[in-house]
Amino acid sequence: MDWISRIAEEKIQEAINQGKLDNLPGMGKPLQLEDDSMVPEDLRASYRLLKNAGVLPEELQLHKEMVTLQDLINSCQDEQERVRLDRELAVLRLRYQALMAQRGWGHSAVFQEYEEKVQRKLTQRGRD
Repeated sequence: MDWISRIAEEKIQEAINQGKLDNLPGMGKPLQLEDDSMVPEDLRASYRLLKNAGVLPEELQLHKEMVTLQDLINSCQDEQERVRLDRELAVLRLRYQALMAQRGWGHSAVFQEYEEKVQRKLTQRGRD
């Protein structure tokens, strides 16, 4: 065990002995761990940081906007408005594809699987 881990363990034990960790929210309940195994390893920390700050990564924000626009198009009655929304959706798709190509994720099987999970979650959330 390195010295940083040893100091951290000592501080945790000290807090336990002083009762500072008693009655914390969620005490005695199972941890709600998120499965981030589909997120590329080099992105996990940054994604978790963004999530905790309530910010979506750019590609997820773009995808969320695309899902919303597609829902609007599907329910749109006005043909001119539908054409305008279709153009807006096409622009978002191009931005999304360019971003994926720029990051080299377009061909990553891991990212594609993760993206499919995100897409399902976003489309289900909008319909619940």
